Amino acid sequence: MDAFHDEDIELVREAIRRLCKDFDDDYWAACDEEHRFPWDFYKAMADGGWVGIAIPEQYGGGGMGIRCAAAILEEVAASGACMNGASAVHMSIFGMHPVVEHGSEEMKQRFLPSVANGTLHVAFGVTEPNAGTDTTRITTRARRDGDTYVINGRKVWTSKALEADRILLLTRTTPLEECAKPTDGMTLFLVDRHAPGVEARAIPKMGRNAVASCETFYDDVVVPLEDRVGEEGKGFRYLLGGLNAERILVAAEALGMGRVALRRAVDYANNRVVFDRPIGKNQGIAFPLAEAHAKLRAAALMVREAAMLIDDGKPCGEEANLAKYLAAEAGFFAADRAVQTHGGFGYATEYHVERYFREARLPRIAPISQELILAYVAEHVLGLPRSH
Repeated sequence: MDAFHDEDIELVREAIRRLCKDFDDDYWAACDEEHRFPWDFYKAMADGGWVGIAIPEQYGGGGMGIRCAAAILEEVAASGACMNGASAVHMSIFGMHPVVEHGSEEMKQRFLPSVANGTLHVAFGVTEPNAGTDTTRITTRARRDGDTYVINGRKVWTSKALEADRILLLTRTTPLEECAKPTDGMTLFLVDRHAPGVEARAIPKMGRNAVASCETFYDDVVVPLEDRVGEEGKGFRYLLGGLNAERILVAAEALGMGRVALRRAVDYANNRVVFDRPIGKNQGIAFPLAEAHAKLRAAALMVREAAMLIDDGKPCGEEANLAKYLAAEAGFFAADRAVQTHGGFGYATEYHVERYFREARLPRIAPISQELILAYVAEHVLGLPRSH
């Protein structure tokens, strides 16, 4: 449980703001343009103890909850780092949740301290080309062979696979047609990224290019039994425990991007003079920026509510999904209005808002689309018939 109070959270935010001052917009623009992982930033976050903030204290982490982690990632994004900065540390901050909850004590001792101090990089391999968000249709197969498993298959959108030492990989250990339920028969492994048969290739994409998203290939990869997370066949259930937390964290990142985009837009509107007056005097400029502020404030309240519920161990499916939905919409709206406020200069890389715009588009797609969130709300909150 996160025992932090509001004043403690604000101290965390201030500390992250101070750290991020050493990594300005030009730094992030260069990382993005050069497709260069932000190693200096990652090291600063690790040295400050922020990468391990959500890992239990007995394994070298900070033992804090989602409120604290969300505040950190929001401030990272709001510094101008956007998704490039947040994604560089996101997986390490919370991605090992299935290991914390379900891994053996030996596995926790072997991996968590190194993740907490930043020396072990991890990636997450779930999505497949022919399955998409229908995770039950994955075909990457792990076959038991004595005290090992042999894995064959392919994943897409595995972020940080080029830098990772381990990939938290979801596989099928029982074919779908042999399972009582579609969610049965899936197993998690912490696969050695450098093992024979593992390959990663970056996918060219629109934005967040400092952190590669990869296709990963597994060709007769031998994985020891001790690298299996929990019991065989329960991998999907293990993932479910972290889905709400992940949606809250992505929502916080979207908020941060909206904040920095709005800040840039307001500064420009105050200082850009056209027809002998600051363009911010024009309601066509001012009102959309005020609307962006309203949307961000409302979404922030939803994120806070969801984070408090999850840290208190209370159900938060509706709140976590709404937080992600509202924050993704608000962040993108603010980024879009920032580009529009800058006019032609908004399309130029010099003013950075085009980068914010490209990266703010991502939370509307990942880790779950806005449409699937609405499907969840329709079915589980409103009681409407299942649509898929």
